[in-house]
Amino acid sequence: MNNPSRMSALFTAAVLITCANLTTMAQSRAEAVLDSMPHVKRIEQAAISPDGRRVAYIVGGELAIVPATGGASWSISVENQLALRDVSWSSDSKQVVFIADLPGDVPAAQVWTASASGGAPVKCAELKGFASSPSFSPDGSTLALLFIEGMPRVAGPLQPMTPLAGVIDEEVFEQRLTTIDLASNKVAQVTPADMYVYEYDWFPDGHSWAATAAHGSGDANWYIAKLYRIDVHSGEMHEIYTPQLQIADPHVSPDGKHVAFIEGLMSDEGVTGGDVFVVSTAGGTPRNLTPNIKSSPSYLSWTGSEQISFAQSVDGRSGIAAVNISSGSIKPLWSGEQFLGTAPQPTASISRDASRIAVVRQSPTDPPEVWAGPIGEWKQLTNVNAEAKPRWGVMLNFHWKNEATDVEGWLMLPKDFDPTKTYPLIVNVHGGPSSSCAPRWDSRIMGPESAMGYFAFCPNPRGSYGQGEAFTRGNVKDFGGGDFRDIIAGVDAISKQYPVDPHRLGIRGHSYGGYMTMWAETQTQRFAAAVAGAGLSDWLSYYGVNEIDEWMIPFFGASVYEDPVVYAKSDPMHFVKAVKTPTLILVGDSDGEVPMEQSVEWWHALKDLKVPVKFVVYPHEGHVFIKPADSRDYSLRSFEWFEEWFGKAEAKH
Repeated sequence: MNNPSRMSALFTAAVLITCANLTTMAQSRAEAVLDSMPHVKRIEQAAISPDGRRVAYIVGGELAIVPATGGASWSISVENQLALRDVSWSSDSKQVVFIADLPGDVPAAQVWTASASGGAPVKCAELKGFASSPSFSPDGSTLALLFIEGMPRVAGPLQPMTPLAGVIDEEVFEQRLTTIDLASNKVAQVTPADMYVYEYDWFPDGHSWAATAAHGSGDANWYIAKLYRIDVHSGEMHEIYTPQLQIADPHVSPDGKHVAFIEGLMSDEGVTGGDVFVVSTAGGTPRNLTPNIKSSPSYLSWTGSEQISFAQSVDGRSGIAAVNISSGSIKPLWSGEQFLGTAPQPTASISRDASRIAVVRQSPTDPPEVWAGPIGEWKQLTNVNAEAKPRWGVMLNFHWKNEATDVEGWLMLPKDFDPTKTYPLIVNVHGGPSSSCAPRWDSRIMGPESAMGYFAFCPNPRGSYGQGEAFTRGNVKDFGGGDFRDIIAGVDAISKQYPVDPHRLGIRGHSYGGYMTMWAETQTQRFAAAVAGAGLSDWLSYYGVNEIDEWMIPFFGASVYEDPVVYAKSDPMHFVKAVKTPTLILVGDSDGEVPMEQSVEWWHALKDLKVPVKFVVYPHEGHVFIKPADSRDYSLRSFEWFEEWFGKAEAKH
C-alpha cells in the first residue's frame, strides 16, 4: 500500500472523474465570477541599458526594445518564433543577449545576441540542458551564463520533480558558470563539476566573477551557499565569505574592491529579503549597511563606487532607497502603493548613473506595464494591458496591533461594498514564510473573492518581509505561534471596523499558507471552511521526504532528528483531533518543496475523524502549477468550496 506510483494513479483517476463530472454541470456562480476576471499579459522582465537610453522588456516570451523616454518599440525575434527570456545588456549599451527555449519535454536552449539599434540577431550557441542568466563580459568579447548540462527538467525546486525509480542514489546536476567566446562561439564550462552556482556578477576587469555557490543538490543547498571569487579562465574558486544566514544578489563595485549582497532569513530561493551587506573582494568581515532598518531590501545595484541603490518591501509597500558604504547613511528615494517588479518582492532595473530606472509597475487598480524615468517620475512605456479594468473592490493597507507587535496587511473590500450589509471574510495566508502580501494586480485570488462579495484579507504576520530583519526572524522556533496570533488579531481588528459575518470566515493558503491553514484548523473552530494548498501537516515525515530540507535549520535551529521537540509544538498532526473545519486539500503529485504525501496524511486523518474533506491531486504538477487548466481548476474548486460552506453556515445561523 505504500507505493507512491499506485497512490498517484488512484488520486489521478479520482481527479479526472471529478473533472469530467464538473463539465456536465451548469456554470456555478464561482465559475461565472472567475471567468469574468480581466486577463492580462504577464510582463516577465524590464531591463534598462547602462546608459539609461533604452529599455528591453519581455512579454509572453516576446522581446522588444523601447526608448526610455517613450516612443515606438521594435521587436526582436529568432527562428521558429521561439519563446525568449533572460535579457541582459552589454556594458556599452549597444547589444543585448537573451535565451531562446527550444520546444520539447527536456530543456534545451539557444543563446542569442542582437544589436540594440536593429538588425538580425546572431545565434551564439545551442545547449542541451537548462541555461539562464546570460551576461556580457565588461569588454563585450565573452558571454557568461549559468548552465546545467543534461538537466531532465527546468531547474528549481518549484518545478515538477523527476519521479524516483530503480536503485536510488543521489544524482546531482550541477549548475556551472559557462562562457561563450563571441569570436569563435566556443562554449566552455568553467566552474568545478561538483559545485552548483546560483548567482554571479562580473568583476570590472573581466577576469573574475563574484558568485554564490554550494556543493551538492542545487535545490536544497542554496540555503548554505557561500560567496566566492572565481577565476574566469581556470575556474579556481576562492571563498570570500561564509554567511550566517542566506545570501542573494551579489554585485561587484565599479572599482572592484567590494561585493555587495543581501543576507537574511529567507525561506525560498529567489524570494529575497534581508539587510544590505558589503565585504572586501579579498575577504574579511562584512559590514551590515542597513542594521535595524524597518524594511526588507530585495534587490540592489551599485550606482557609484560609494553608493548602493536598492529596492525594498516597506510596511506593505514598495520602496527605493540608497546607502553610502562609507558613512552608512541611508536616503529614502521613493515609496508608494504601487508594486514594483514581476517577482514576489520589489525589483527595479537601474542605469549606471542612477539617473533613470525601469520598472514593471502595477497596483490593484492598474495592470502591469513597463515604466521608466527618474525615480518617482516614471513615464509609462507600454500599453500591453490597456484594456484590462479591475472588477473588484477597493484595496486598503490595514494596520493593527497584536500584543506588542505592530502588524499590517492588505484588505480588499467586497465589490459594491455596502456598510449596512454583512459579508464573509477569507484570510489568504501568503507563502514563505519569508515573503509578503503587496498591492499587486490580482485577478486570481483576492480579486475574485471580492467580486463574489467577500472581504479578502492578506496579512503580513511576524516572519514576513517589510518591517526589518528582526520582524522577519520573529517566527524562528515559533511556527504557528506569534504568526498565527497576529493573523487572528487581524481578523478581530477588521471585524471591529467592518461588517464581517463571524459565521462565514474562511482561511486558505499555499505552501507555508497551506501549513498555516492546517495549523489554524487545530487551534480554532472559527472558520467555516478552509482550503489547504500544498500544506505541511507532519514535520517528522516532511523532513524525510522533501527536496529542500536545509531550509528548516535556520528556522528551527536543528534538524527534526536532533531536536524533535521544537518541531512537535508547531506540528498540525499532533493536534489534528481538534479539527472540525470542512477542508479542501489541493496539491501537485510532483511537488518537491512540500511533497504530496503531506496532503495525503492530512486527508487521511480528517477522513478518519469524519471531518468534511475533499482531496484533489494534480498530475505532473510541482509546487507551482505550470498548466493553465490546472491553475484554473485549483482556483475554481477553492471558490466553490467557500461558496458551499458559507451557504451552509448562513442557512444554519
